[in-house]
Amino acid sequence: MAAVDPSTHAPRDLAPALERCVVAAALWVVVLGFAGSLIAWVGAWVPLVGALAAVIAAALAWRISGRLPRPGGTSLRPVPAAALVVGVLAVTVWTGLTHSEQVLPRRDSASYLQATIYLADNGVRPVAIDAETIGGPETLAEEGLTLEAPAFYETGSPQEPVVQPQFMPGPALVYSLPWWAGGAMATLWAPAVLGGLALLAIGLLVARTVSPWAAAPAAVLVGACFPWLHTARSTYSEPLAGLTLAAGFLALTLLVRAAEDRRPAKGGGAGTWAGAALLAGALVGGTSIVRIDALRETMLLIPVAALLLARGRGWARGLLVGAGATTLAGFAVAGVMSWRYLGEIGSSLVPLVALVVLMSLVCWWLLRRSRRGWSLPAALASRLPAALAVAVVVVGVGLSLRPLVMTVRQDPRDPGAMYVARMQAELGLPVDGGRTYAEHSVDWLAWWVGPAALVVALVALALLWRALGTWWAKGGPVPSWGAALFVTTGSTLLTLWRPGITPDHPWADRRLLVALPLVIVLAVAAAAWAGRWVRRRHGTLAAGVVATGLLAVTAVPTALATWPHRAERVEAGGLAAAADYCRALEPGDVVLAVDDWAVNHWTQVTRGMCGVPAVATTGRLRDDPDRVRAAAQRLEERVRARGGRVLLVAHRERSSLTDIGARDVQEVLDTTIPEDPHVLETRPERLDPLHLTVWTGRVGR
Repeated sequence: MAAVDPSTHAPRDLAPALERCVVAAALWVVVLGFAGSLIAWVGAWVPLVGALAAVIAAALAWRISGRLPRPGGTSLRPVPAAALVVGVLAVTVWTGLTHSEQVLPRRDSASYLQATIYLADNGVRPVAIDAETIGGPETLAEEGLTLEAPAFYETGSPQEPVVQPQFMPGPALVYSLPWWAGGAMATLWAPAVLGGLALLAIGLLVARTVSPWAAAPAAVLVGACFPWLHTARSTYSEPLAGLTLAAGFLALTLLVRAAEDRRPAKGGGAGTWAGAALLAGALVGGTSIVRIDALRETMLLIPVAALLLARGRGWARGLLVGAGATTLAGFAVAGVMSWRYLGEIGSSLVPLVALVVLMSLVCWWLLRRSRRGWSLPAALASRLPAALAVAVVVVGVGLSLRPLVMTVRQDPRDPGAMYVARMQAELGLPVDGGRTYAEHSVDWLAWWVGPAALVVALVALALLWRALGTWWAKGGPVPSWGAALFVTTGSTLLTLWRPGITPDHPWADRRLLVALPLVIVLAVAAAAWAGRWVRRRHGTLAAGVVATGLLAVTAVPTALATWPHRAERVEAGGLAAAADYCRALEPGDVVLAVDDWAVNHWTQVTRGMCGVPAVATTGRLRDDPDRVRAAAQRLEERVRARGGRVLLVAHRERSSLTDIGARDVQEVLDTTIPEDPHVLETRPERLDPLHLTVWTGRVGR
């Protein structure tokens, strides 16, 4: 009888196919972002061109993803693979069904949506405005009248004005595809789908580094953790960045593992793994096309590559080339299409760039010394594992104790500080607008996963860094998870030390994009490893009890924290409100927003969703109703000379129009929608009502 090949009956390993899918999806985002930016810059981002670009980018991404290494070892069999996929699909559907309708540019997600609509309808970014549609060049030459609105800058000259969206163009380019295909509903579902792909990448990373059976719990818990859920419900950049970063870390982990597995046979040289290293670096660095602050993660690849090169892993040069090239390309795009935004965040970006330069120089110097034979003294090398473990614990405890010893402040004249001061007054807190509340960043983590999960994660992190120290001191194969852990740990540390965001929760919790998944994955890994250790000594039943108990330490607080938000839909009704407002506008209208809420909420909606020219008043002009009246009358004369009429729009109250002598004043919108709360010191638990009213009127004579 012929021998039976056992491999023909072995369950199929589904990991390579799933890994290639998520890496290809992430690479598609990066390729489409850069190619689409060029197309939009020349004004050709129309449905046919966009669809062709998307198809070509998908084909290219799929082909390049074929370079993804396929290491041996742990395999993802059909049952744990099905658990992971079903869990991710369940979270994705839940997220999509409870999607937000953030349409008015009150938060970044609505700003991205408005930028998407503006790009999809005009085919160009930034958008040139015909001065004749707003009364001629004299309109913008007049002090107090502007095209500027939140997240949309006025650039150019009064003769050739331009509206420049604030953020990176990647999200608008990606979200414009579902906008063309299915309108608002498809677009508002897109973040859930992208977030689901990111969760799949996280699960596959856990399957490779922890256990196939740990993949589904890790992915589901990350997806159910409210800050992740909150951003995946709306058109933020975070779902896109989550996908590119998670896929980049997955590709990097596969690369390290495959290179180390085959190193004795093939030498692990640069040529063998150059393509895979370029791919991993391009995914992490390419995140810059959707979020410019991804420079933080790219920066942390520099010491990773230096350490690998010092240990003879020549392929790490490809990692630097891929990350550096895409990061520089991202900054080039920003310099052309979002330069006002770069200037606005310069106070945060310049120190980060300086840190990149300093880190590069230090790593280059240390690497040169290493090649000349320098290394850590034996006494220090032997103590390195314990020192790293202790350092992790000390830093973690120190960050958690910061509220007892410090209060972090910024310039009280900063616009963010003024906003915080208003919030403090409304919440009955002592008014100190300069506070950033950054010392409470660890508390923000504890709100959503519980303090016990943070302790478990910190212990697991200390042990992993001890293992990295052991590798450095004793040599041997590089831990496959080491590079990804280095970057995510460093990113989390930088975020917790300086979140760099107005502490208005839950909006501010999106800064935890990397930190919260890291904590959850570490906690799940700790449960899996503890169960494995107990099973070897006390059997399966005891192992199950221990693993379940440790998993519950994270799962129960996470579920309880998310439960109040399980079915909420932030600003549901926002689309209907915008549609009602647009129906109130007539052909030939030129809108003049005359109060602060009208400027902030309706200026870009008027231009983008309604397709009607709009001009805003500045704060200094609005302080004087007589000056507003005179400016409106002059604008009316210019617009009427060109065959149109000025429509005055106010949001805050009817008197905003009557005080400037408007006639035919009428209320065209009166509705209430649920909005995110605004809290500084507590975990948000509910939605608050947001009353939307719009009055219109004509210029009085």
